[in-house]
Amino acid sequence: MHKLPDGVTFIERGWLSSNNVLIQDTAQAVLVDTGYWTHAHQTASLVASALNDRPLTAIINTHLHSDHCGGNAHLQDIYPLIRTFIPPGHSAYVDAWDAEALTYVPTGQFCPIFCKTDLISNGDSFSVGHATWHAYSTPGHDPNAIVLFQERDGVLISADSLWENGFGVVFPEIEGTNAFDEVEDTLKIIEQLNPRIVLPGHGSAFTDVAAAISRAKSRLRQFRENPEKHALYAAKVLLKFKLLELQKVKLIDLIAWADSVRYLKLLQKSYPMNSDFDAWIFNLCRSLETSGACEIDEPFIVNSN
Repeated sequence: MHKLPDGVTFIERGWLSSNNVLIQDTAQAVLVDTGYWTHAHQTASLVASALNDRPLTAIINTHLHSDHCGGNAHLQDIYPLIRTFIPPGHSAYVDAWDAEALTYVPTGQFCPIFCKTDLISNGDSFSVGHATWHAYSTPGHDPNAIVLFQERDGVLISADSLWENGFGVVFPEIEGTNAFDEVEDTLKIIEQLNPRIVLPGHGSAFTDVAAAISRAKSRLRQFRENPEKHALYAAKVLLKFKLLELQKVKLIDLIAWADSVRYLKLLQKSYPMNSDFDAWIFNLCRSLETSGACEIDEPFIVNSN
């Protein structure tokens, strides 16, 4: 287990929910990212245990994908005085609650309606205890994403900008917006910060940051050379995410769900492996089964963790 500074608790979650990072002192307690909505009660229980039932005073979302802010609403119900900080890019969509613009509709996912009270932007900082955390804009995976860095102890909360083995799907690419250059710029920012330890949005904390960046650069190079590889990766991620949520579903119902998901339609249209959409989804499910991510026992498809 990697040693973290006093007052910092890293809560590693499964892949349906993002990891959570709790930063606290005697006066305040800040939770970075809140997981997926189906795990909201579990998130609240984990946070309450880490707080010893002291109040949670703030939420900071690194970005607004459903697996990072799906617990916001539940925590706001529990802690009515809580402040909620989000990056500014989608602020108006949160205020109007535009589930399409917030990507919940086009990904086929869900996020309960929550309110924001504050914004956190590139260059902003906040202090907890004797340590100061700085926000850095890190577009690529999400155009409005931020990471948080605590220089004194070299702790980076990287969200989906850097994992031990890669980074999150580059969602702007699905919409046809070139964003691989932004992923490269984000990796350069993390290199320059030179963290001692990284607390990623998914997976375990890690300290061999140079190796992780090298792997991320290699993955980015592969995606640039073969955009279809990224498209297939993105499509499988969307399917696997739904399987993680449902666990077991009739294959015909999963294909019907996929038929309503705009991002899957865009991916199949941009990089078609098969002219028939349903056949393409079925082939992706078979590919997931081959990799051990699911089992197809018709008429059902079952998630494998």
